[in-house]
Amino acid sequence: MASYKKRGNKPNNKAEREEKIESESTTAEVFSTLDEGASSTEQFLSKYQKPIFGVIIAIAVVILAFLGYQKFIQEPNEVEAANEMNQAQQFFDSAIEASGAQQDSLFTRSLQGGNGKFGFEDIASSYSGTKAGQLANYYAGISHLNLGNYQEAIDYLDKFNVDDEILMPLAKGSIGDAFLQLDQPKEALDYFENAANLKKNEFTTPKFLLKAAITAISIGDGETAQKHLNRIKDEFPNSAEAKDADVYLGQAEVL
Repeated sequence: MASYKKRGNKPNNKAEREEKIESESTTAEVFSTLDEGASSTEQFLSKYQKPIFGVIIAIAVVILAFLGYQKFIQEPNEVEAANEMNQAQQFFDSAIEASGAQQDSLFTRSLQGGNGKFGFEDIASSYSGTKAGQLANYYAGISHLNLGNYQEAIDYLDKFNVDDEILMPLAKGSIGDAFLQLDQPKEALDYFENAANLKKNEFTTPKFLLKAAITAISIGDGETAQKHLNRIKDEFPNSAEAKDADVYLGQAEVL
């Protein structure tokens, strides 16, 4: 059966006395080491107290400034930009459904504003740090593209940078459309390929692979066209673009 010694008991023999002395010596050393460590820490804190507190205060100020900016500037700006966006968005949506001169008029109003509200151009510049400001770049680019202002479309769409599965590829692909209209097919091909590879999904990837293939055919690059068309057939066999792939594949193989 295990035995134990009560604290404070006197040692009964020489071995126990030596054990007690050794134990007390070890304990003393431990406390001595702790005292030395505490003393060193106190000396360090005493010596560098002002710089340490200065760093702590600086960090606290930065955190409070950030929280204050988010609460009193960023959040109100987000709300204000979203409110301004509603009217421009209505003009844009109506333009998509319209045609002819009426469509051009509505796209222009979506860009320039109306009914006392900003258009996409002013929202993009005045609220550039907000989500609505980023979206305004996209819609301004698409509006200019539909109005035939191709360089302006490129400029706005190039500023659009949002991690979105659909809108980001559409923005890059629309820049490709603008370059095609400017008779710059090689630049258009680059953007179509970028759009196809940016976010893989069933909608934008086959869409821009087909555009890339058609553009490659137009500049006589049959090898590139075949690569994109075969990818559509292999990876997106159920897509609408897969139905057209064989037709263009025949053209690409002739080149």
